Amino acid sequence: MSLLTLKAEADGERADQLLTRCIEDLTRSAAQRLLEEGRVTIDGKPIKKNARPSAGQLLTVEIPDPVLTEVVPQDIPLDIVYEDEDVIVINKPVGMVVHPAPGHPDGTLVNALLYHCGDHLSQINGEIRPGIVHRIDRDTSGLLIAAKNGKAHLALSAQLEDHSLSRIYECVVMGSLREDEGTIDAPIGRHPVDRKRMAVLATGKRAVTHYKVLGRYNGFTHAQCRLETGRTHQIRVHMAHIGHPLLGDGVYGGRETKRLAGQCLHARQLTFVHPRTGERMTVEAPLPDWFLAILNKLERGQKL
Repeated sequence: MSLLTLKAEADGERADQLLTRCIEDLTRSAAQRLLEEGRVTIDGKPIKKNARPSAGQLLTVEIPDPVLTEVVPQDIPLDIVYEDEDVIVINKPVGMVVHPAPGHPDGTLVNALLYHCGDHLSQINGEIRPGIVHRIDRDTSGLLIAAKNGKAHLALSAQLEDHSLSRIYECVVMGSLREDEGTIDAPIGRHPVDRKRMAVLATGKRAVTHYKVLGRYNGFTHAQCRLETGRTHQIRVHMAHIGHPLLGDGVYGGRETKRLAGQCLHARQLTFVHPRTGERMTVEAPLPDWFLAILNKLERGQKL
C-alpha cells in the first residue's frame, strides 16, 4: 500500500478525473472505486467521486497493492525479429502493453510470450514480467529483447547497466532542431504533481540521450536518438525539455494528430552481446507503415 499527495490545479475538475490524469495506469473506474472506498481524502476527510476540489487543495490518495489474476498465455501474433534458446527479440506494435498491470490485465506482450515460449522464459522478474529485461511505452513501436533463462537475463541486465546494450530510436519532433547532432544530459524523475508524467528534475536520476538529425521539414524534424541510459519516457521528456516534443505526444506538449495513436517514436535498432556466444549482435526493425506515411506527407508538404 502506498500514499500519494496530489494538488488540484484548477477549480471545477472532478476528483475522479483528477486521479485518472495524475496517477499512471489508473482507469476512470478504478479512480471511482478509490473514492467510493474512502481512500481519497482532503484534510483527513474522505471525498465523494463527484467532488470538485478547489485549486491548490491537496488530496491524499491511498493506493492498495495491486492484485493481479494469474497471467495466462494468449495466442497473440508476434513479429519475431530474432530468436534462439537464450533470447527472443520482438518488434512490438503500437498499442500493445508490455506486461499486465491494473487496467491492462491481459492482451499484453507477456501474455503472448507465455503462449509462444511456454516455460522457457526467465523468472527473475516474477510471474508478472517473465523474461522482460526492459520496456517500451504502449504507444511506442519497435524492438524489445526478452530473456529465456536466468543466465541470459542477468547478462542482458548487466549490459543495460553498463550501457553496452545499445538502443537506437527514430522519431519526428516538433520544430527544427538547431544542431544536426547533440547530447541531452538532464536528470529525470516522476513529475511532482502529475504522476502519469516524468520530468527533468534536479533530484531525478541521470539520463543521457544522443540525437542526430535525419531530415528537416517545414515545422518538423526527423531524428535518430540513441539512449545511453533508459529512464521512463526518456526520449519524450528530453525532446520536450529542449523545446521539441514528439509529434503526437500530447502528454509532453507535442501536437496530436488523428494519424497517430500516440507519439511518433519507433525503436529501430538494438545491439547487444549474446549472453552465450559472446558475439556482438545488431537487429533492426524497419519503420512501420504509419511512420513512413507521416514522413511521406512531410516530404510532400501535406497537412498531417
